[in-house]
Amino acid sequence: MAGLISKSFIADLLARVDIVDVVDPVVKLKKSGKDFQGLCPFHQEKTPSFTVSQEKQFYHCFGCGAHGSAVNFLMQQRGLAFTEAIEELASVARMEVVYESGGTAPREDFSGLYGIMVDAQALFAKLLKEHPTRERAVAYLKGRGLTGKTAKHFGIGYAPPAWDTVVASLGTSPARIELLEQAGLVLRRDGGGHYDRFRDRIMFPIHDRRGRVVGFGGRVIDNGEPKYLNSPETPIFHKRQEVYGLYFAKAAKPDSLLLVEGYMDVVSLIQHGVDNAVATLGTSTTAEQLEQLFRVTPEVVCCFDGDNAGRKAAWRALEAGLPLLSEGRKLGFRFMPQGHDPDSLVRAEGPAVFRDPAGARSLSDFLFQELGQQTDLSTIEGRARLIAQARPLIGKLPQGAYRHLLAERLAELAQTSLGDPERLLSREYRPATAESRQRPSGSSRRSGVPSRALRTLVMLINRPELVKSVADLPLSELPSEGENRLLAETLTVARESAATNTGELLERLRDVIAQEELSTLLGTRLTLPEDLWEAEFRGAIEGLLKMADRKFRQSALGSEVTSPKDLPQEVRDALRRGRVRDSK
Repeated sequence: MAGLISKSFIADLLARVDIVDVVDPVVKLKKSGKDFQGLCPFHQEKTPSFTVSQEKQFYHCFGCGAHGSAVNFLMQQRGLAFTEAIEELASVARMEVVYESGGTAPREDFSGLYGIMVDAQALFAKLLKEHPTRERAVAYLKGRGLTGKTAKHFGIGYAPPAWDTVVASLGTSPARIELLEQAGLVLRRDGGGHYDRFRDRIMFPIHDRRGRVVGFGGRVIDNGEPKYLNSPETPIFHKRQEVYGLYFAKAAKPDSLLLVEGYMDVVSLIQHGVDNAVATLGTSTTAEQLEQLFRVTPEVVCCFDGDNAGRKAAWRALEAGLPLLSEGRKLGFRFMPQGHDPDSLVRAEGPAVFRDPAGARSLSDFLFQELGQQTDLSTIEGRARLIAQARPLIGKLPQGAYRHLLAERLAELAQTSLGDPERLLSREYRPATAESRQRPSGSSRRSGVPSRALRTLVMLINRPELVKSVADLPLSELPSEGENRLLAETLTVARESAATNTGELLERLRDVIAQEELSTLLGTRLTLPEDLWEAEFRGAIEGLLKMADRKFRQSALGSEVTSPKDLPQEVRDALRRGRVRDSK
């Protein structure tokens, strides 16, 4: 590799590529005012909520929250890696990719790894049909109710007990053996040579979103340990990001996805007509996996065992999913009856039980029931404990109606009366006194109205050129906590990159602001006319600088100083340079 792709090259590339040309072949775009609209390709919808701005060079769906530049679109829609998306756009623009080392080079070539995985899958499938010891594997699959058609559909295979089946069959040259080792299919012996990682196991190929085999899950046939053995992390396989069966499920264009825990559960469910089943890869549900699912459908239902372990797994999924629940997304939970897993239940009662909406529980019900079982809501202490437990969880949700409604529900359960339920989510929250309840409603931030820092950040992301209007101000002195931190960091990026449109700025912010935060910002609509944005933007920055100055003086000199005019100019200058620590 020649190093990371040059950021200046990415900016030049985005300046030459029109995002409308990238999106239009996939989404039927229609002109709507100065923008384009169409049906979102990342979730099912009947009314267009997907908008593409040619002026700002970015897309945003107000339904599922998908957003980004032309690079993001290729990554989300095609399942490309970042480098692959850049190189595809560069090819269209007839540009040669430039790396930070100053040279140009092709991206790292993983075609050999993908090829060896195809060969391995074909070998395991063949062994399931032909190997002398295959009968135990076949008997196990038949005992679980799987048909030959289903096994072929998923590419299921068999790894015999021998230590050198893969090595002998596929390692026909030193280069091939090296690929097998990189792919995690063989291990190096201490004394030299290699041996197979998977032995005496039923092999489930793991496909990425593009349908490529990137790993394997090996299920032990008898009662050995571990029950499932997965491929290790490799250059093409990252188990925290991959979801078993997603490639097959998304082909059915489901309205929702059913997330279960085992490969056999997925295979059995799909064989019985539940074609929206997917599974984690032996890990707790991760945010990366849920984000993959939400790109396919706006609703995910976690389907776990009803025992204590299953409820703990569901709780971990809830915690991972909260930051991803932008407007339009839903995370639900379904628990299996005692003694059943999804495989046994679908065989006993059929697919209808998994389609019954009454069997699924909403996130809010699960959240408050679990927390309510841990405290006594009939006491003040219990209600205070509920607030303390729920606050950090609800606070993970993106700003919006769902977060506000959960805060309202928390206020009801805690029997707390206050004007804005989201005050409960603040660490500085104190129960409202009779005097504070009589204050005019305008004295506190009203629900749904973004703070000044947030409004300023929204304006900047939509119009990066606004940074020029505050070039003469000491931006490095802006406060740097909470929403102010995001604003300060975005100002720095906008100033240093000289981004000319939203799409370019989003690429620069890729490693600065979390995607769920960007989704919230891009989904925030301001009522202020755009011709007033520049004045509002500068006024907001000046206000934040004054606030920072006031806090600085109060902490450095004490509360007796109420105005910068109370200080000699040389003292103010010294304070700014950090040379005076405590003086009156």
